[in-house]
Amino acid sequence: MKLKEFIKNFSFDKPDWNNLPEGLPECDLTGLSPDEIGKFMAIRNLWELSKPQKIKARSRAWESTNGYIYLVAWSNASLLRILGRRFTDLLPRSEYRRKSQLDDALRSVVANIEEGFARSTTRQYLDFLGYSQGSLKEVKGDFQRAVQDGFLKSVPGSNLSDFGIDLRDWHEVLKKSVISSKILQDPLRPPKGNYRKLEEVRGKPFRFGYLPVDNLRARDLTYEIFIELINKTDWHLRRLVESLEKKLAEGKKSYQIEQVRIRDKLI
Repeated sequence: MKLKEFIKNFSFDKPDWNNLPEGLPECDLTGLSPDEIGKFMAIRNLWELSKPQKIKARSRAWESTNGYIYLVAWSNASLLRILGRRFTDLLPRSEYRRKSQLDDALRSVVANIEEGFARSTTRQYLDFLGYSQGSLKEVKGDFQRAVQDGFLKSVPGSNLSDFGIDLRDWHEVLKKSVISSKILQDPLRPPKGNYRKLEEVRGKPFRFGYLPVDNLRARDLTYEIFIELINKTDWHLRRLVESLEKKLAEGKKSYQIEQVRIRDKLI
């Protein structure tokens, strides 16, 4: 609706907020008469007073910025990144581009879950989970191509349990390592308390204190193990997205109901 028409037809006794002029409350007042400007200012004040406050997204209320560590999708994606990096370290130097792209995609799956969790709205959180899902799809394709090109072996029937890896146990170990900050300190801290030189730790896999992962050799990894992790990570990401979308829909519905209640009170 054009601003002049909106001002002319507006009733303070029965305000109608359905067809608002574009840009309200910061409308362009060029061409309006002093009387029209005065009425617009009164309308704008009434609109500011009567509009409902947006419902705060309770799903974005957290006590710790590390709350993502309780997500199974995050712990599965973290293991996928760790095992994936061990695989890419075996690639020949001629495959540096494949290694770089796969390493970046593996990191992106984890990092977007973490960054999305810290965002202030559920909508933003969902956007970052979407980026994570996209990277996961890219990772799946890269492993499929690695098999096709002869860089990754396929052993039908092989799975994580063959190496004693229980994803629930792994989650607990990884969660504790983040809470205690052990994951940031142990690799560089020698017994005497002085930090080691970077050359002494570069290329050496971090030990999480979970032997099935710590002792797993890169050459034992199979296509089936990666697909198992990818599928389980994808499933938990989908469940998380569904849960957040439901909360987002409930929040919008509550906001719309509140608008109707306020409008009814003004009539």
